[in-house]
Amino acid sequence: MTASHTISPTEGPDASQGQSLTWNEGDMPYSTAFGDHFYCQTDGRLECGHVFLSGNGLPDRWTGSGTFRIGELGFGTGLNACETWRHWKETRTAGSALHFVSFELYPMKAEELDRALSRWPEIDMERKVLVDLWPATPEDAVDIALDNETRLTVICGDAMQNLTASPLTFNAWFLDGFAPSRNPAMWSRELMQAVFDHAVPGGTFATYAAAGFVRRNLAGAGFAVERRKGFAGKREMLCGVRPDE
Repeated sequence: MTASHTISPTEGPDASQGQSLTWNEGDMPYSTAFGDHFYCQTDGRLECGHVFLSGNGLPDRWTGSGTFRIGELGFGTGLNACETWRHWKETRTAGSALHFVSFELYPMKAEELDRALSRWPEIDMERKVLVDLWPATPEDAVDIALDNETRLTVICGDAMQNLTASPLTFNAWFLDGFAPSRNPAMWSRELMQAVFDHAVPGGTFATYAAAGFVRRNLAGAGFAVERRKGFAGKREMLCGVRPDE
């Protein structure tokens, strides 16, 4: 699985040049800068459920009252946000709210989001709302109410800088950058430490990635890391928890 990414401009393509895309099979975006697809070619929507939702114990963990906040590295096409919102609407309880916060260096244009998400009729309504609310030229941040109980924030720019500066803490993390072999900066020890530092005690993470250095960086940051069966023939994925303090 490879959704979008957020990397340091000093360690990858020039952010000022924007995202460089080609399209495979009509509507599957491919990053020419990183030589990688934005999501699993088998079915990115189903992988979201297997890796990011189940890997974080969702939807069971968001059934209480108050705000449940999800952090994501790599907004990409918005697929994870739309699929998560769909599940949230089916299971949310009175007095609860969802805040989905994603860190993205190269925000797509509305028409690109629309094209990429159109392959899944299951999220047709969510796609239309997202595209209608998406600004013409995303700059520092996008902050929109998807509905009365669901807020989406996409923070544009360098992930390490923006996450370090953020006052927010997260109940769950979706780690969904390009493959570690294609974009190692997205999985660096420093960024994984920032993810841990911005997780609440008992907070969780999940990722399709299972590279040894990713696992070591997450464990070194303080997470209790677990290997699980990956999606669509992928041998392993990683998930874990920040121990209660």
